[in-house]
Amino acid sequence: MLEALLLSVIEKLEINHQRGMINEEVVIKDMKEILDIVKDKKLEEGRRLNFLVSDLVDVAGDALDLFKQRKIYFYYFESVLSWIGEIKQYLLKLGDDGAETETESNMRSSDNVDDKYVVGLDEDVEMLLRTRIIGREGYNSWTTLIKGMAGIGKTTLAREIYNHPTVIEHFERRAWVSNSTYFTMKELLIKLIQQVEDPQNLHTSSSLENMDNRSLRDMLSQHLQGTRYFIVLDDMPRQVHLKSFLEALSQESVNGSRLLFTSHMKHTNLTLEVEDVHEMKPLDSKESWQLFLKTINHGNKLTGEHKFPMYLEQRGKQMLTKCGGLPLGIKEVGKQLAEKKVSEGSEWEQLLESVDFTSTLKLLEPFYHKLDPELESCFLCMAFFKENATLRKEKLMQIWVAGGAGSQPDCRHSLDGLINESVISVKDKSTEYSLNPLLHMISIQKAEEKLGFEILRNNGNNRPFESPRHHRVIICSRDKFNYSTDHDKRLVSLFFHGGGYFDTSPSYWNSFKKLKILDLEDFGLKSLPESIGTLVKLIYLGLRNNYIKELPQSLGCLKKLEVLDIAQNFMVEVPDIIWELRSLRHLYISDLILI
Repeated sequence: MLEALLLSVIEKLEINHQRGMINEEVVIKDMKEILDIVKDKKLEEGRRLNFLVSDLVDVAGDALDLFKQRKIYFYYFESVLSWIGEIKQYLLKLGDDGAETETESNMRSSDNVDDKYVVGLDEDVEMLLRTRIIGREGYNSWTTLIKGMAGIGKTTLAREIYNHPTVIEHFERRAWVSNSTYFTMKELLIKLIQQVEDPQNLHTSSSLENMDNRSLRDMLSQHLQGTRYFIVLDDMPRQVHLKSFLEALSQESVNGSRLLFTSHMKHTNLTLEVEDVHEMKPLDSKESWQLFLKTINHGNKLTGEHKFPMYLEQRGKQMLTKCGGLPLGIKEVGKQLAEKKVSEGSEWEQLLESVDFTSTLKLLEPFYHKLDPELESCFLCMAFFKENATLRKEKLMQIWVAGGAGSQPDCRHSLDGLINESVISVKDKSTEYSLNPLLHMISIQKAEEKLGFEILRNNGNNRPFESPRHHRVIICSRDKFNYSTDHDKRLVSLFFHGGGYFDTSPSYWNSFKKLKILDLEDFGLKSLPESIGTLVKLIYLGLRNNYIKELPQSLGCLKKLEVLDIAQNFMVEVPDIIWELRSLRHLYISDLILI
């Protein structure tokens, strides 16, 4: 039955292609690949598979309509292709019986955390109600997107609005649908109909499942006709094609009806529909502490002498900086500490020292897996930078390019993508960014697995790796710098964090045969050795904000150097041989003296 339905859709697409209506063969190609998947896996006609095929038939029909309406072809064709691609990926992940695989069924949104204890959302709720949900009668935009990284509280904020007394009184009908791992438009339509239809005329799930998407949209539109409704679509998937859905509901928008989306990203096919985007911010230190105390004391029923002692407030706040104001992380840490207190009876000082973020990172890992593949390499390179660092746009781009993450246009696209997907946050200046400390931990984990990355500390407490390393961060204290150069011939990038006694022998630098990136920014460096000139593959040399008085003559040997950053070093003597560096594209200087 399903194979016959797919063959029928492909036949219609091919007929239109022969008539010259379709100048793109990608849709037909994807549809044939999907048919092969269904055949090869011999999938049974289960509920999930039927939903996916219903979506596929619906979006293919949209594709035919788009081909006939050239005016909107360019705007929506990409979203059609994306959604067909998503359906294909869903089918590949289904088990042979048409059910979700165990791995995928366990990968739920990490934003749906316990919202019993809420901190820092009062202003957001009041502002959204006043300016976007209720206070915008007659305004053209009837859709709002709450955007932010996983665990930041998007669902909690939406739930606070949805259950607000003013909303309950203002809207005649309300409905809430949360995304499942395998989102389908058919499932969305069925859930909405079941929430908004007249209780005296309820349809059974089986009767609704036998209907196609177009009929379901018509039914939903009829149920909502003439009413003022408020619908929340929580955790919307990456590329879901919403054009027909929005068109079916838009007629009621003039009477004050509203749609509220939550997502970690701005969806490509929503940019023309959603004008209002509310970007969620992390909790500040005060709000983080309030949430921590609520979670650890009240949420876990710790009373009397067992409550978290206030004399440890400073140490507790220091520990919470690792969460970067992320409610999911704060709640998970509070829950972990309370459970240890009850089970082990240890002193709070010992418990604070033993905080483990492993469980929090597991909750956030699905957020990493949702990244577009082309963004992954740049995200992994975020491991090179310091925790809580302010990241300059030009440095990010230059490190990514020099490290082989892509060309400059590719890396610029990746930067925009990471911002769009709420991985990187834009700071006060549009050219400065930050990365949440918990996401930084994930980037380190994944970079160790996939990039050959390691972190070394001069306390001698380092984990050995069996495979050669290609990227390294060295974290120094005030102790003497002393590291073996074993396997350094494979290193592509080397970053120094912290500060300390930096006194390597000239032969040390001779071991880095393939080094392309050397970053010593903010390290407290006073001089560079003459042997730095042996790094003939070097592309990026970062020496910003140090105490360097002069650069060695051997700098002229770095013929492939493209970026030299010696800004914020007071009165640096630079040999005029610098002008012979023909590959140099970016030079950052201040208080320069040519010699």
